[in-house]
Amino acid sequence: MNITTALPFLSSIIMIAFTVDVFRRYARKPAHTHLLWWGIGLAMFSIGSVAEAISALVWSPVVFMSWYLFGAALNAGWLGHGTLYLLVRRKWATVLTVFLIGGSLVALALMITTPLDASKFTTSLPLSEQYREILPTGAAVRLTTPFFNIYGLLTLVGGAIYSAFLFWRKRVLPNRVIGNVLIAAGALSIGFASTLTRLGLGGYLYIGELVAAVLMYAGFIFASQPAAVEAPVPSAQNT
Repeated sequence: MNITTALPFLSSIIMIAFTVDVFRRYARKPAHTHLLWWGIGLAMFSIGSVAEAISALVWSPVVFMSWYLFGAALNAGWLGHGTLYLLVRRKWATVLTVFLIGGSLVALALMITTPLDASKFTTSLPLSEQYREILPTGAAVRLTTPFFNIYGLLTLVGGAIYSAFLFWRKRVLPNRVIGNVLIAAGALSIGFASTLTRLGLGGYLYIGELVAAVLMYAGFIFASQPAAVEAPVPSAQNT
């Protein structure tokens, strides 16, 4: 196994740990709905990473569909939707939830009904460099990908930067400033790698995913740290 083949396995381990951590926190605080959406989005990211790792060893149509649907198409939108729940009124978040779920079901139906050309698959190349040949030309499912990715990029990166700015401006919770900056950087790294993939440089996608996994998990840990409580200043009556 070379280093390129090993990268998806490393990303998978990090993302599974990240997903479990988020769902554990949601179980303790079910009122924090954003954690549920983040957990689902991270679970999709994990499925995509595991599918990448498996595809380096063997062909499977189910693995390919899982990689494309959960890894390439949906996960960014669901992750960003979690951030949206922190920033907008619940009413608007609910409306967008309907569209997100509806669009995801459409993407799922299109993916299941899309014929795949297994003869174009090889374990010597990342899926990101050969999926265009495996999917038929003009496959409708490919048209859904930009909507989820753009929505996810705007909400996840934009929300993280906006939150970091608010905490920085108020000079409070510096750990959340750092955490949100790291989350934004992680999301941008996978977005940049995805752009390179569309330009024919798919080999960088695995590196982008690993960097994104590390930065986003580190950012989440930083942002989730409890605020330090300052010790009370002794009054004159206590001296």
